[in-house]
Amino acid sequence: MRSDLVVDLPVTLDRTDDTALPQQLAQQIRALIGRGVLNPGDQLPSGRALAGELSVARGTVVTAYEELCAEGYLVARHGSGTMVNPNLAHLHPQGTTTPLRAPVRHSHLVKLTPGAPDTSDLADPSWRAAWRQAAAHPGITNIDPLGLPELRWQICEHLRQMRSLVCDPGQVVVTSGAREGLALLLHVARGSRQTIGVESPGYPSLRKVPPALGHHTVNLPTDEHGLLTDELPEQGLDAVLVTPGHQYPDGGSLSTPRRVELAAWAARTHSWIIEDDFDSELRHVGQPLPALATLQPSHTVLLGTFSSVMTSALACGYLIVPPRLVPVIRDHRRATGQPVGALVQHALASYLETGALRRRTQRLRQVYRRRRQLVIDTLADVDGTELLPINGGLHAVLVIDPTSRASFCGAADSQATSAELEASLVRSCAAHGIGVRALSQYWGGEGAKHGIVLGFGRLSDEVLTAALEQVARIIRAEER
Repeated sequence: MRSDLVVDLPVTLDRTDDTALPQQLAQQIRALIGRGVLNPGDQLPSGRALAGELSVARGTVVTAYEELCAEGYLVARHGSGTMVNPNLAHLHPQGTTTPLRAPVRHSHLVKLTPGAPDTSDLADPSWRAAWRQAAAHPGITNIDPLGLPELRWQICEHLRQMRSLVCDPGQVVVTSGAREGLALLLHVARGSRQTIGVESPGYPSLRKVPPALGHHTVNLPTDEHGLLTDELPEQGLDAVLVTPGHQYPDGGSLSTPRRVELAAWAARTHSWIIEDDFDSELRHVGQPLPALATLQPSHTVLLGTFSSVMTSALACGYLIVPPRLVPVIRDHRRATGQPVGALVQHALASYLETGALRRRTQRLRQVYRRRRQLVIDTLADVDGTELLPINGGLHAVLVIDPTSRASFCGAADSQATSAELEASLVRSCAAHGIGVRALSQYWGGEGAKHGIVLGFGRLSDEVLTAALEQVARIIRAEER
């Protein structure tokens, strides 16, 4: 298929060389094709245009093109110009470097990806209007290192209305997401090697950030209500990374007594609480719980993102930090730059200002509650498993009963371990075109539970129902 985009040809001609100019040009184009710089179907410049770029007669280019056409490297079609032969791979299968190709999308796999939101109606009039307004000011690039003032103010309003958190725009730091925000915080908070307590189980992507930056992590136990605060050590931890609103992946919420105990521990030990506030607005049971920063603002940093209610492709989040951290973060950002582009920040500020995000969040709560019920209706009573309570968020956890052995997933070995049954279940789901996550990978140490984690946010009700029913059949060993 002809591309409308013309490829720039990185060729030069040496007039001091004994080789004729058309031959030089033909040789270099052959080499570009052989190295994969030019791919089958790529559109080449016209003879007149290339001759102008090389300051040669048009006949020089025409001669080279005709030679390459005769050899099968190029094809020239009336009204379509000259392009690399689309069938070149068949004509010259040997002796060339495989050209780069666009990644293949395997549409047959139904991905029950945990945390992926529904983006089907994101491009609504409010979203498009926000981007049009942002695009009207493309020259605004010199923004505050902490982020666009308008966006930081709107984030404060968003947190006040949605999370019962009152903060000053001067405490807001715009980030490119949760991981970048955590990395920034770890860099500026202490400045040296730190020991960070992380929940086990916990969110793998964030848990990997401290070790990647040279810090040490300590696994902290949890139960169905979140972090076991009474087991926190009195010394040895510089910070704890917690998900009090919606523990990941088990889904429990940190109780009020534990919140008070955690806040008191931070004040007593002079340690930081890093509150990962993912999914906190997407409660299915009750109202969203207040942020920990309302209890201990001087020792708590809130780590926020718009991924769950919008899309991870936006690559924008925020930190809410105590005032004393602001100067050092500002200095760091002056040196390293603001990672979120001005257009993205302008668009998001406009979107928040109109109240569109709050309306979207309210609408998504209804959608996700309906899909949550589909999960419960389909998987709650499957023998050999336990469906953990889904009080919020976009995923469900199906735990394998450790006493289950025979018949589960068609297991032939009555002595199969939970780990083996988990692996069998994940493989069987994949074999039937369904992508799920192994529950055990969320643990950082021993004592892992086994089962699967599956998301229900991004799929339509119809596709989700069919996928869930397939998972249930696989567990019941109805399909081998």
